[in-house]
Amino acid sequence: MTHVTPAAAAASFFSAYAPDAGFSSAVIEWQKQHGRHGLPWQQSRAAYRVWLSEIMLQQTQVSAVIPYYQKFLSSFPDVHALAQAPSEQVMAHWAGLGYYTRARNLHQCAKRVVAEYGGEFPADPVLLQDLPGIGRSTAAAITAFSYGTKAAILDGNVKRVLARAFGIHGYPGSKPVEDNMWRLADALLPDSGIEAYTQGLMDLGATVCTRSSPTCLLCPLQQRCVAKAEGLTELLPFKKPKAATKQKQAVMLVLMHQDAVLVERRADIGIWGGLLSLPELDGMQACEPSRSPDLPQLPTDAFNTVIRPFGQAGTGRLLPVMEHVFTHFRLWIHPLLMELQPAAASSRLVVAEDKYQWLPLNEVQDAALPAPVKNLLLSLARDVQSTTR
Repeated sequence: MTHVTPAAAAASFFSAYAPDAGFSSAVIEWQKQHGRHGLPWQQSRAAYRVWLSEIMLQQTQVSAVIPYYQKFLSSFPDVHALAQAPSEQVMAHWAGLGYYTRARNLHQCAKRVVAEYGGEFPADPVLLQDLPGIGRSTAAAITAFSYGTKAAILDGNVKRVLARAFGIHGYPGSKPVEDNMWRLADALLPDSGIEAYTQGLMDLGATVCTRSSPTCLLCPLQQRCVAKAEGLTELLPFKKPKAATKQKQAVMLVLMHQDAVLVERRADIGIWGGLLSLPELDGMQACEPSRSPDLPQLPTDAFNTVIRPFGQAGTGRLLPVMEHVFTHFRLWIHPLLMELQPAAASSRLVVAEDKYQWLPLNEVQDAALPAPVKNLLLSLARDVQSTTR
């Protein structure tokens, strides 16, 4: 099979493409009859609710988003409430949803909407794109659903629908192919019914034109779909060229005292930025690919540096190694459990440095912790409870 390079695909794309006048009407009619209409964020055109859902839905499935969305609205019913909330509270509500930069941008965006627009999201997609965490496609979706603005979206689901329907070769994430997809998306916009059209594209990609095993017989575009006609459904859209998965490992200290665990607040920039986590020895270090790498050499100096301010170390034991997969690398976590006796000068558990704090195990569930760390500590809390009964 001949593969077309992104540059060649971009050069030849519009010479072979003629706008399909029936495309948008087919999507709109299908969405009205078969699309999704009962999602929580579809019950209001309020820009705040639409914006919140669109940010949460970035790279996250609907089923995972719904409980987080509902919890956010319960605690932060409008953009003013979110803007005024402490960052720790916002991060705690986001913990477990992943891609934590979204949460930091969400909070900063709320502050700017209040400060610059009096709490009203602008209807102009260009103005929205200037706000933290809002890209071109997200801005279009927000304004389309909230204000009926005629603007094109192009998220992963829509790229897949367009690539198959129009037989577009080349990896959609490459700039030449993506630029031409944007031109196509703009050309296909309907003169009316932008809300149903936008939702219809999303619904088609999420429920019918799925990445694997698409249900083509249910698709309103099947008669005009190039991929179906030419047997290219499994090939399109082209996948991103694979790179070797990087692997890292980290030794995390589970330092306990009286049913509380020592946690530190991570820097705002980087992995798990702004969340509470367990202290690490020498951070996350690259390691050779393995199903489960061996525990690295414990750096004594780094170990003592972490332990000394908080107490005297007792007997420690290794807990089972944990695996966590990020977008760009795989992390192996080696948890080292150790009971601490407070330093002689310490009369209370609250530590002096703002970076560190003692977290009671019974407060772990609501704390702003990364998912693997929270799961580890919840398991530890259950073990403690079972031994004290």
